[in-house]
Amino acid sequence: MGEKILEVQGLKTYFHTDAGLSRAVNNVSFSVEKGKTLGIVGESGCGKSITSLSIMGLVQTPPGEIAGGKILFDGEDLLKKSDDEMRTIRGKKIAMIFQEPMTSLNPVFTIGQQLIETLMLHEKLTKQQAREKGIEMLKLVKIPLAEKRFDEYPHQLSGGMRQRVMIAMSLCCSPELLICDEPTTALDVTIQAQILDLINELKEQTGTSVMMITHDLGVIAEVADDVMVMYAGKVVEHATCDQIFEKPMHPYTHGLMNCIPKLDGDDSQELSVIEGMVPSFDDMPKGCAFCPRCPEAMDICKGKMPKLSEAEGRMVRCFKYTEEWEEDGNE
Repeated sequence: MGEKILEVQGLKTYFHTDAGLSRAVNNVSFSVEKGKTLGIVGESGCGKSITSLSIMGLVQTPPGEIAGGKILFDGEDLLKKSDDEMRTIRGKKIAMIFQEPMTSLNPVFTIGQQLIETLMLHEKLTKQQAREKGIEMLKLVKIPLAEKRFDEYPHQLSGGMRQRVMIAMSLCCSPELLICDEPTTALDVTIQAQILDLINELKEQTGTSVMMITHDLGVIAEVADDVMVMYAGKVVEHATCDQIFEKPMHPYTHGLMNCIPKLDGDDSQELSVIEGMVPSFDDMPKGCAFCPRCPEAMDICKGKMPKLSEAEGRMVRCFKYTEEWEEDGNE
């Protein structure tokens, strides 16, 4: 086990809504090793993005609140930091690439102005120094005609170019941890591959640790060293990438794997699907949250939430591998 850059312990992020209390992240623990990539996978509504926003200190309060846990970055608990302290950490030590770059880039400022702002804030550079560093970063992420693009507005760039700009902005201050929240979702397949190759290449060059959040197992296979599968605000399986793809153990992980088209499969058969929907956070089933959709559900699953337990060198939350359950369940 390598040195850890991030340790999340028992994180609970709740939202107070008209329908009741939503436990979007419910007692989640994991770590990210230095220089490694942790992939976080699951369907929409599983709590992946709220986990990342909790780490960045961007959960809106109210209606949200961090109800418990620790987020240790370089050994210091981010949940004990003031807003001013978090502003110095965001962008400088922890950076984030969001899902849709057009909503993250300000449409009334040029690409260069937005890069300069980040560099002058965190790196204390002069405007000319920031311009030179900004153009250098655009070249690093393989944007052609970087000097020209520097003075253009976001709407003048393609989706793939805008995402490259977001990566340049995220990496311009050499962060220790890069959080990527579905960075390829809005892009076509060819550009997706280019962006993933770029993130991998830059990780190797800079030694930055990466958290890759996605619902796409193809992306996970491309970039991740370790994989954490989330469902309904909880971790259901945590293993190495090879373990997940060679032998998924939780029924939900197995279902996700079966949904991937196989090149050597029978093309006359329908693609496998996981029946049903992810339950709403304010209307969770009493026992295991996956029980209503699980083809292997047992009677105990209807009333008890299994503990996340070690099995075959990984962590799994399923009564197939443990007889222990959480006393508070989904409460």
